[in-house]
Amino acid sequence: MEALKEGGQATMQASDLTRAVAAAMSTASSLGLTADDAIVLHDSNKLTLRLLPCDVLARVAPVAQQVAQFEVELAQRLAESGCPVAALEPRVEPRVYERDGFVVTLWTYYEPVTHREVSPADYAHALERLHAGMRRLDVPTPHFTDRVEQAQQLVANRDLTPALADADRELLGDTLRTLSRVIGERGGADQLLHGEPHPGNVLTTQNGLLFIDLETCCRGPVEFDLAHAPEEVGEHYPGVDQELLRECRILVLAMITTWRWDRDDQLPNGRQLGTEWLSQIRAELDRKAEGLD
Repeated sequence: MEALKEGGQATMQASDLTRAVAAAMSTASSLGLTADDAIVLHDSNKLTLRLLPCDVLARVAPVAQQVAQFEVELAQRLAESGCPVAALEPRVEPRVYERDGFVVTLWTYYEPVTHREVSPADYAHALERLHAGMRRLDVPTPHFTDRVEQAQQLVANRDLTPALADADRELLGDTLRTLSRVIGERGGADQLLHGEPHPGNVLTTQNGLLFIDLETCCRGPVEFDLAHAPEEVGEHYPGVDQELLRECRILVLAMITTWRWDRDDQLPNGRQLGTEWLSQIRAELDRKAEGLD
């Protein structure tokens, strides 16, 4: 299976976006950083901006939706342990700032290195280093099965997924329920995970590969994290249970397929992807069944 695209949360309303940009710029200015311009890098339920000329990356979210404090504290602890994560902006106090109904966090901006192709071995090594640092931390986080449960609730609610055909609804519901139970019963060691270490959450920088967006952290087997990465990455990560990884890949595919059928999903071509991924799930389950015969 190819690397999976997972976004698609609702984008900010235009009026909220304008206020969010203003909140980020005024926060930076109040801290002595010159912010005369803002470039939108990513717009979902959380806005990511590059502030200029101070060259700071700002993340902005409505107060009601934020888990920013958790992300800031975790990023600090992982960075101190030498983990490959994006750093907070060093010129200001590393904390969450609140302004005009938004929370703002300020991070180091890394100029992307576009000429360097990321090898599966480098990806696997960076993820292995991240996991090693995460194993040393004891922080309260959801279990991966809690995230599966959120997908199950979407499948079960026809009002939230009205375009999902009955046969597809049954397929997704059965896959989510069965694989969540099977993976949980395999007895793999649970640890703190990134939660969504797909290529969209990996920066290629002069400092090597760095992981971002730690708000999705959960607990589970490392194979659940590897299921979000390109398939070749799992071949270079030491000690992987390959059968467990295959099950995790199907489970993750079922989860993100479910999100594509959410009536509020705004990922471009999301419904088309959802249809393609349903076919892919059926093919993967058929191959899995053939392997058991």
